Amino acid sequence: MIRRLLLLFFAWGTFFNSRGQAVIAYYSGDARTVDRCPVGQLTHIIFGFCYLKGDRLYATRSDSIVLRKLVSLKKAHPSLKILLSLGGWGGCRTCPQVFSTREGRGRFAHSVLDLTRCFQTDGIDIDWEFPSLGGYPGHPYSAADASNFTALLHSLRDSLGTSKEISFILAGFSPYLRGSVNVAEAAGIADRINLMTYDMIGSRSPITGHHSPLYSTARQQESVDNAVRYLDSLGVPLHKIAVGAAFYGRMFVGVPGKEHGLYQPGKFSRFISMRQIRQHYTSANGYQEYWDDSAKAPYLYNAARRSFLTYDNSESVAAKTEYVKKKGLAGIFFWELRLDVLKGGLLSVISQNFLKSNTSL
Repeated sequence: MIRRLLLLFFAWGTFFNSRGQAVIAYYSGDARTVDRCPVGQLTHIIFGFCYLKGDRLYATRSDSIVLRKLVSLKKAHPSLKILLSLGGWGGCRTCPQVFSTREGRGRFAHSVLDLTRCFQTDGIDIDWEFPSLGGYPGHPYSAADASNFTALLHSLRDSLGTSKEISFILAGFSPYLRGSVNVAEAAGIADRINLMTYDMIGSRSPITGHHSPLYSTARQQESVDNAVRYLDSLGVPLHKIAVGAAFYGRMFVGVPGKEHGLYQPGKFSRFISMRQIRQHYTSANGYQEYWDDSAKAPYLYNAARRSFLTYDNSESVAAKTEYVKKKGLAGIFFWELRLDVLKGGLLSVISQNFLKSNTSL
């Protein structure tokens, strides 16, 4: 028993499991909340987000304070990696223009190196949503974005070398998964693809569904497994693919009660954090939880309010973690750290499931 406890304590202190799989959090909060984050359960924190200023990566004064605070966590957790990130939803309006030329890509890559040295961070995550097919309403895009994205990764690797990490977001939704970037080429340059396997049912969807299911169903093709299998068919190494979990839910309203609201007409209403779900969206308030065993995904339905909520819970993120381990994937990431409860939340479930492989021997 003592040996088992010592092994567990050591594992929590360093966190990498025996397979080197990562637990990656996006963080978009301020410096005041950094100390409350359970960083001992993480391998990476990605700061969201820096932006383009001209053709250079830019961090505001308040961003700089947060980044320095995040990097200071490495004193107590030396294996923790802190990554800069470009973009996010609505944060890449000028990316197609800047990255369309060799000069623009080169100046951007050198600015990433400058900021990496300034803050002593460990790499860059490119969160361009989304090349080639567009994303944010009104932002420009073109078919040339795909090849320019690959060229951008080459410029970053030339600038940063091999000692710094390069990752990029790839939407798990099929049209973007298949048509946004040249995935096989990009995977050969980057260290990791963060496969955004949430928001599978978007704000414009006329029917409800699972926004972060592990498996496809007869009614919904989009899923973690569907996206991973597609990348595997392209020859993308599985050890370079991290899959995403959602620490928030998507609420639909005006949903009829058939099948407890699943795959029914409805209108997207709002995002709800995991913390709020646990506090307010309970049986005492009229919300009943259901489990789709085919998708390995939960959902809530309130018959009186005709409200449907799709989200991740402890059971679904545990299933995703086991999937990552079984498939030999790069790890699991999530949006975002502040949305979870501080103790006994979804991050705890993820880290405990990774540690099982270390402590059960």
